[in-house]
Amino acid sequence: MLEKVNLEEKLSKEVYRAEIERLKRALTALDAPLRAAGLPVIILFEGWSSAGKGLMIQKLIQNFDPRWFTVVNTQPPTETELRYPMLWRHWQTIPEEGQLSIMDRSWYQEVSTLRLKNGIPEEKNRAHMDDILRFERTLTDNGYLILKFFLHLPKEEMEKRLTKLAENPDTSWRVSKADWKRVHHYRRYQKCYDLMLEYTNSASAPWHIFSGVDRRAATVGIFRALLSSVQEKLARLPGERAARKISAEHIDAGDYRFIPMPALSETDLSVKLDEAEYRASLKREQKRLSENHNRLYLHRIPLLIAYEGWDAAGKGGNIKRLSAALDPRGYIVHPIASPSPEEKKRHFLWRFWKRLPKDGHIAIFDRSWYGRVLVERIEGFCETADWQRAYREINDFECGLWQWGAVIVKFWIHISNEEQLRRFEARERVPEKQWKITDEDWRNREKWPGYESAVDEMLRYTSTDFAPWHILSGNDKYYARVQALRAVNEAIEKRLG
Repeated sequence: MLEKVNLEEKLSKEVYRAEIERLKRALTALDAPLRAAGLPVIILFEGWSSAGKGLMIQKLIQNFDPRWFTVVNTQPPTETELRYPMLWRHWQTIPEEGQLSIMDRSWYQEVSTLRLKNGIPEEKNRAHMDDILRFERTLTDNGYLILKFFLHLPKEEMEKRLTKLAENPDTSWRVSKADWKRVHHYRRYQKCYDLMLEYTNSASAPWHIFSGVDRRAATVGIFRALLSSVQEKLARLPGERAARKISAEHIDAGDYRFIPMPALSETDLSVKLDEAEYRASLKREQKRLSENHNRLYLHRIPLLIAYEGWDAAGKGGNIKRLSAALDPRGYIVHPIASPSPEEKKRHFLWRFWKRLPKDGHIAIFDRSWYGRVLVERIEGFCETADWQRAYREINDFECGLWQWGAVIVKFWIHISNEEQLRRFEARERVPEKQWKITDEDWRNREKWPGYESAVDEMLRYTSTDFAPWHILSGNDKYYARVQALRAVNEAIEKRLG
């Protein structure tokens, strides 16, 4: 793609001044409509050293209200960031509705300069680019506008600029050994950039490549591309949002291998453990889990455990017995409630990316990202197209975690309608347990058939070979607790071989 860039393009001062003033006025006028429409925009800059990325950002931000944008200066990942998935640090920076995130370098570092620096194999690099494509599609499908700019320079121009910077005592600090390395190995880096640009040039987030030789021409070109892209997106928004209310004819859960799951109605709820068998099995499985936790830490393998289930199914008690076997320094339990106002203004997975464990650690979720296809679906907290699309987004999310090296264990604790009623009434009778029962619990009971249908569909579309569901028979809490511990141990041991 870089061979097609016109490096001879130039713009006279007169033409530049006339055009840039018009563009600046038009960009400044976008502030209000962007805010009113709640359109989140990501503008990222990539390119050669000294190509003018910083200058372009400096010129660009002068046209926007500083209250509504953030400039992200992306550096190589820190030691802490390297203990998380590649995209973890980039999910932290996505803007909320109506705001802009302007990035000086981005997630493309990992598949360009850092790829060559760290000697990342071709297969792993393509997997990283696939992660990026899924990430960008997830955002653009949810209304984000992503603008990707690449500033190209010929080798001679880059060398000339770096030499000028290096010879000036006030700017020499800006030139690093890595910059000179890109000059000396220009063809190698150009080939890497070409692959990156070609592979990740998607319809929903295309690349805009400009010559950085003439900065006036680059500025006008970038401003024009930004203006037209935002205006076109704002014009499409009403139709796109109306379409989200329409049910899809076919659920696209992604190109994954799904494990056939039984319907909830087929679960045997009669299974039980007596007190003695429970105590013996619990002790045995907890000891096994304690040993496995040490092995996870030793091998730097992260573990995610997601609990879903009916109200009063016993999730809390199950988590309590499981966590009792773990080193408290190596795990965290996340009780998931309704999203906060800040979380509602971003993609629904944002709050879960923020809660991921680092490698070797464990995160236990008391309810999880599956709320999108359960409570948000049934209660109408999101549009039809949103929860239907979420099956693929969740599978993509879990696939990325699995490729990172995580073990993923997902539980649905199933109880009968009659058992839930018995537990609700018992909670109301016991003063110290009355806080556990709310009016909302009773309202949800009335929607049992709808929830059961949604759970069956969730199990069908999201039980993959890398993140399978486990239905726990929960009428007997003893049985469910032991089964959960056993399933976690088996998943860990399978991963460890």
